[in-house]
Amino acid sequence: MYFTSETSANGVVERTFTRGDVPGVLWSPESGSAGAPLLLLGHSGGMHKKAPGLVASALRSVTEHGFSVAAVDAPGHGDRPRTAEDQRWIDAIHRARAAGDPIAPVVVDYNVAVAERAVPEWRATLDALLALPEIGADAPVGYGGVSLGVVTGMTLAAVEPRIAAVSFGWVFVDDALIEAARKVTVPVEYRIPWDDEQFDRTSDVALFDAFGSTDKTLHAHSGRYDQVPECERDASARFFAHHLGRRAAD
Repeated sequence: MYFTSETSANGVVERTFTRGDVPGVLWSPESGSAGAPLLLLGHSGGMHKKAPGLVASALRSVTEHGFSVAAVDAPGHGDRPRTAEDQRWIDAIHRARAAGDPIAPVVVDYNVAVAERAVPEWRATLDALLALPEIGADAPVGYGGVSLGVVTGMTLAAVEPRIAAVSFGWVFVDDALIEAARKVTVPVEYRIPWDDEQFDRTSDVALFDAFGSTDKTLHAHSGRYDQVPECERDASARFFAHHLGRRAAD
């Protein structure tokens, strides 16, 4: 892992880094974070590691709870070049939108294709982050994500024993994703945008029901997926503070 820049403001240190060819960013308290939990955040499809909503959540977890928070660009997103395969998926989504067809079937397949590449990258990045003395190998780890970040996080949580809790937002759901949810057994928080016509409430509730965890919470908020109220960001930060803070105390 190589750090490429560092800035500091309002009690938060922001450092950009690369791990192999994967660019990322790490936020941490100016006062230090040794032994504090580490939160990984996955952005949505078409976005990047410093998407506004992701940054807002990261800063809240740092300033209010003392976490370290990391995000990386998913394959074909942000500062990473698109492959020919990525471009074919993007073109298919644009064609569906232009024709007035549902984009969900295309996005579902694209999310799976990207997640398959992203999970090994996240595991290697996690290795590097936990090797930093300011974080430490014993730091409890959580993962939060929306859309593409949900698919990546579900796949990661199923194979990565260091993930202790997950908080997920909206995502297009199919039968394969519901089956994948059964493998997620750590504490789960799941949020549904109740009034967004792109997302089917019934499928979202079925996904929540399928999570294999015995410790799971369902949140629903009015409005569209991009109208997440601040109280929901607060709830997510408290969720991680409770579960990861308890793990740190143990």
